[in-house]
Amino acid sequence: MIIKETVVVEGRDDRSAVERAVEAPIIETHGFGISAEKWVELAAAYERTGLIIFTDPDFSGLRIRERLKERFPLAKEAFLTKEEAFREGDIGIENAKPEAIAAALEKARAEQKDAPAEFTLADLALLSGACGAAKFREALGRELGIGSGNASAFLKKLNRLGISRDEFEKAVDKVLND
Repeated sequence: MIIKETVVVEGRDDRSAVERAVEAPIIETHGFGISAEKWVELAAAYERTGLIIFTDPDFSGLRIRERLKERFPLAKEAFLTKEEAFREGDIGIENAKPEAIAAALEKARAEQKDAPAEFTLADLALLSGACGAAKFREALGRELGIGSGNASAFLKKLNRLGISRDEFEKAVDKVLND
């Protein structure tokens, strides 16, 4: 699969994993301390090809994602679940199977700034507080390609990334029937 946008990852092992999964231009941030030169490189790629932010599903990855989104608000985002990125006590893109990486990048989406909030907490009754809710959110997030999180964070992702009611309902049906 060929990705036209530049994929932004944290480090060289993540780059190697993405290269095994897809053909795409890739930029490494080298962690949280992004250099001035790297910001210039990222800005040029943002203007030239667009970006897909693809950071680890952990605390550090989330912080790096937030910093990148501040500067590049129209960048797409791709997500892996912690389960997909976990191996031998380590969480990272580099641990994911090529198929999971390709699927995450294929489902990458950009924030929908002007879209009305489609979902409320009432829509997430199955995803909040019930027994197994966290596992259900994780499975639904994987199906939608938006990652997981607590109910509040998941709700924000649904609205921020422009998930439609129809897409949500189809994903819920698929997760419930698998």
